Amino acid sequence: MEEIFLTEESGLSDEALLEGIRRLLSQYRDRKRVLLVPPDFTRCFSYAGEITRMLYRELTGWGALVHVIPALGTHMEMDAAGKKAFFSDVVPEEAMRVHRWQTDTVKLGTVPADYVGGISGGLFRREIEVELNRILVDGSYDLIFSVGQVVPHEVVGMSNYSKNLFVGLGGRSMINHSHMLGAVCGLENVIGVTDSPVRALYDYAQRNYLDGKVPVCFIQTVTTQEKDRVVVNGCFMGESRKPYEKAAALSQKLNVTHLKAPVKRVVAFMDPAECKSTWISNKAIYRTCKMIADGGELLVLAPGVSSFGENAEADAMIRRFGYCGRDKVLKLYEEGAFGSLSMVAAHLIHGSSNGRYRIWYATDPAKLSRKDVESVGYDWADCGEMLRRFGPEVSREGWNTAPDGTEYYFVGKPAAGLWQAG
Repeated sequence: MEEIFLTEESGLSDEALLEGIRRLLSQYRDRKRVLLVPPDFTRCFSYAGEITRMLYRELTGWGALVHVIPALGTHMEMDAAGKKAFFSDVVPEEAMRVHRWQTDTVKLGTVPADYVGGISGGLFRREIEVELNRILVDGSYDLIFSVGQVVPHEVVGMSNYSKNLFVGLGGRSMINHSHMLGAVCGLENVIGVTDSPVRALYDYAQRNYLDGKVPVCFIQTVTTQEKDRVVVNGCFMGESRKPYEKAAALSQKLNVTHLKAPVKRVVAFMDPAECKSTWISNKAIYRTCKMIADGGELLVLAPGVSSFGENAEADAMIRRFGYCGRDKVLKLYEEGAFGSLSMVAAHLIHGSSNGRYRIWYATDPAKLSRKDVESVGYDWADCGEMLRRFGPEVSREGWNTAPDGTEYYFVGKPAAGLWQAG
């Protein structure tokens, strides 16, 4: 097939995107049952919602049966407001499907323990089951479009490509153990890397259990932000790994901010429409940790956060153990404390500064109390007060000086990139 690479660093127009999508679809005119796999609303900066709408209109326009299943992973199911914001009124409710990672998957095979040990440098050695939602592999669809954004990511290095399927529509084993593999290898060593250990894991699964067996085409964006507007700088479409590689290279150029020296005070704002748990809002930690000086501090403005986990069992485990640091979490993990939820162990490792800097969580106490926040190891601040002092209404992206003379670096959309010093 012809793979299509669209790049315009000043921003692709919707007309250019639609033209590219039509060129892509012209190669699949014989396909009549199509599944679209976009991310959920927590990836609202991906432009995947808009692209999904374009695909849905074009495909149904030629008479194809089209369903949409958001790549939720372990995230909460999208509510009506999230669906409307992401898909507008283009995708009807009857076309939507829901992924339930605990029950909806089938096992395709395994990644051998020796291979996992090799890609981790001996740090993590165990067999990992490859699971996918059954509707991807049972013949229900003769074409699947995986739609999403390539951007620095704390687990896989650079997000999307086959991660959108193996985690977004995957099962317990792959989600748990791939996250733990990334955590053991170290967030600082993984984030922003094209060929990380976790990417090698997904590549093995794709070569052995996806290629030639599941009819998938990937549509991957690279985006930046201009005030409140998402700018699509690139869109890379095709069935091979090459579109991912091109997207990763562009994202590393556009989505990574380099600072000359570590920063003592960082303030990160988490949009309440997409960030309702620390599980999601801890992107403020992941994406800024490489810029924060030893002994510094991070203030996370989290007005929408009302829980720790995205589901009840993860939330309970976070409340039980807290963000207690890498060494303690690894000890608990080795003792079997996390059972079949090792992804929570990985999340706790990623969400801790290991005593290197201080993390303040500013929440609405009516949603998540001071007692709750402090019980998991973070310092607490009142969100209303912190928003008045440091929020997006009074701060600009980058360096700011508060009225009391406090200097701080403001990150308004942590999920959109990576910030690092040196």
